[in-house]
Amino acid sequence: MTSKTWFITGTSRGFGREWTIAALDRGDKVAATARNISQLDDLVARYGDAILPITLDVTDRDAAFAAVRHARERLGRLDVVVNNAGYGQFGMVEELSEQEARSQIETNLFGALWVTQAALPILRAQGGGHILQVSSIGGISAFANIGMYHASKWALEGLSQALALEVAGFGIKVTIIEPGGYSTDWGGASAQHSTPLPAYDDVREESARARAARIKTPGDPLATRAAILKVVDAAEPPLRIFFGDGPLATATNDYESRLAGWKEWEPVSIEAQAVEDRAPVG
Repeated sequence: MTSKTWFITGTSRGFGREWTIAALDRGDKVAATARNISQLDDLVARYGDAILPITLDVTDRDAAFAAVRHARERLGRLDVVVNNAGYGQFGMVEELSEQEARSQIETNLFGALWVTQAALPILRAQGGGHILQVSSIGGISAFANIGMYHASKWALEGLSQALALEVAGFGIKVTIIEPGGYSTDWGGASAQHSTPLPAYDDVREESARARAARIKTPGDPLATRAAILKVVDAAEPPLRIFFGDGPLATATNDYESRLAGWKEWEPVSIEAQAVEDRAPVG
């Protein structure tokens, strides 16, 4: 199989680091971005010129364009672009500060948008490529205490589905990866927390219990290495794919509930379609 050249954001830890190693181990090249590239020193020592560390804060649009351009110039082409950089903002909707809300969108949504926009002209000129957007089960469902995170991922899902339709004619594939619960630091060191309001203490406790029940055995990020390679090597990759064995059940329950609600209220929906002919009043 012909080797591929990757551009991956958020490679210092978690999925980004595992996928960087997966690609490098099989002989691919990787432009690996991180806010602090010193965390990639061990990979540089192990893989040498096959890895190109690039300092990048994805919220900086100009820096994102410069990073993609630098990767293309140094590595010759881009085959796989992975928008993985992101974090979780914890807090009830009422608890969120303006800055917390804006920062979550700036990183999880706009960061992916800037890298995607920077890569598209290169992929179009090549006649193909593959963009992977890292979403979450939280991109199609929702749970208490992470509403702003959901907002960022639901937006990314809609953006990416539209993107897939727009670029298919250029030979560019788009895949939205929707992981369930994994033992990364998403809920730990990299997470942000709003100042709690005592009024929501009971909701917060119930939310924590529900999350613990939902994620009894977190997935191992290392196990996703083989999965990500199967996705990027597929002749016809999926638009969406879950990582982990829990998301499908959550999605099934959620969508069954939605369908039931829509069906129950369908008479009102139809009533809202048009005004029937009525005799004039008076």
